[in-house]
Amino acid sequence: MGSFAVRGAYFESCNCEAICPCRMVGGVPGGRSTTGLCYGALSWQIDGGHIGDVAVDGLRTVLVISYDDDEPGSPWTIVLHVDERGDETQRRALEDLFLGRLGGPHVRLLPWVRKESKLVDVRPSRIELEPEGHGYRLRVGEAIELRATVPVETDQPVSCGIPGYDRIGTELYADSFAVQDEPFAWELAGNCAFATDFEYTSG
Repeated sequence: MGSFAVRGAYFESCNCEAICPCRMVGGVPGGRSTTGLCYGALSWQIDGGHIGDVAVDGLRTVLVISYDDDEPGSPWTIVLHVDERGDETQRRALEDLFLGRLGGPHVRLLPWVRKESKLVDVRPSRIELEPEGHGYRLRVGEAIELRATVPVETDQPVSCGIPGYDRIGTELYADSFAVQDEPFAWELAGNCAFATDFEYTSG
C-alpha cells in the first residue's frame, strides 16, 4: 500500500463521565475509565489525504468499541464502519489504515492496534458527520446516532491520545448516544464526548 497521510476531523463519545478520565487534562495523563467498562464510538472525517496511491478525501470511518480495564491486557472488541461512498479499493484502504495494518508512528500506538483486539466485522455504511453547536452529530446508517453540542466548562487544555495528545480539543456532554450495532447496544445521555482534528502519516 505504501505511504499514507490523512487529516481531518475527529469526534468520539463513550460511556465515561465528562471529562473522560482517559484524557490528558492540563498536561496530566489520564487513567482508567469511569466504571472500568468502556464502550463507545470513535469517528474520523478525512478532509484530505491518500493511502498509498488511493485518494480518500471526504471519506469517513467509525469504530465501535468496548473493553474492560480489569480483563488481563484489556483487549478491545471492535466493529469498523467504512464509508459506503468509497469504492471497494477505497474501503479496503480505510480498513487497512484504521486497523493498523499499514503501521505508522501514531497509528501503531492506538490501543486496538497495540493491544490484543477482536474484530467482529467491517461494515460498509452510510456515515454522516455534521458540525452542530460546539460539537457534531454523527449517524451511521440505522446503527448509531450520536449528538454532542454542549462543551464542558474547564480552564484546562484537554486532549485525547487517539487523535494525539498534541491536539487540544473540546470536551463535550453527549446530548444523546444510541447504538444498535450487533454485538453492541446502548442508550446514553450526559456522558462524555470529544472533538478535535487529527493527522496520521506513515512516517
